[in-house]
Amino acid sequence: MPPMMDTRAMVRRPDPIPAARVLERVDAVADGAHATDTVPTGFPSVDRILGGGPRHGDLIVLAGDVGSGKSSLALAFALRAAMAGTPTAFFSSEMSVERLLERALAVEGRARVDDMRRGALDEMTRVSLGVAAIRLRDGSPHFSVLPVGGIEALRDDVRRVPRPRFLVVDALQALVPSQRPLDEELAAAVRGLKQLALELDLALVVTAHLPHFERGRANLRPQLDDLGALGAVKQHADAVLGLFREEMYTFPVGIEGATELHVLKNRSGATGYVDLYFYKQWMRFEDMLDPDR
Repeated sequence: MPPMMDTRAMVRRPDPIPAARVLERVDAVADGAHATDTVPTGFPSVDRILGGGPRHGDLIVLAGDVGSGKSSLALAFALRAAMAGTPTAFFSSEMSVERLLERALAVEGRARVDDMRRGALDEMTRVSLGVAAIRLRDGSPHFSVLPVGGIEALRDDVRRVPRPRFLVVDALQALVPSQRPLDEELAAAVRGLKQLALELDLALVVTAHLPHFERGRANLRPQLDDLGALGAVKQHADAVLGLFREEMYTFPVGIEGATELHVLKNRSGATGYVDLYFYKQWMRFEDMLDPDR
């Protein structure tokens, strides 16, 4: 009779990630290498407070009042990441692909969209738009309209994009079919987005309105409770960023464009805020401490 085989030896167990491998990655970054699991937003102050930028598997919620510039900042994150070489996808619920490209050109070329549509451009602006068009040709996000059908439809569409590492969704509320989404529906969408980030191993930024924001309170800066969704954002998001522009609520003398981006939650680091500047005529944000030249 042949000897019995030990079937336990045939069971293949997943190899754990050795701590030494993680340490090697830490040392490589310390020596100047780029963190392979991190997507810089292109805003140095934001990246510093987020430990280098959003990481693969992270869900980042970018929240703000109506008209605060959420979509513009989200687009800026996508543009800068794509032009730095990160495969990026941007899904919009408010603009067609052509309008997104038009907005991207205006942001990067520092031009007014109205002037572009009317053909009323001076020579310097026209040259700037030409340079921006070349940059976008060499590194542009994959632009798409947010599909109807919620998280499942979004998952299917993202899978058609060639291996994205950074996904930007504008906006959370558009993933819910109701015109006035209930907190339960928003909570399910938040959980679905976090699962999508983990499943596809990408960094995911989603913009969000503030359904529980009260304009009559003393401190008008965004707070976590303004997002509602039964606390799902607090629980499932890895970071929550809140946009605040004081000029929206007071007589804007001397504060035009000044913007605070508050880190309301940061699972992997500190909270606080960074100073940005918003050029409303171009729909363009700049880092106040490290502006783009």
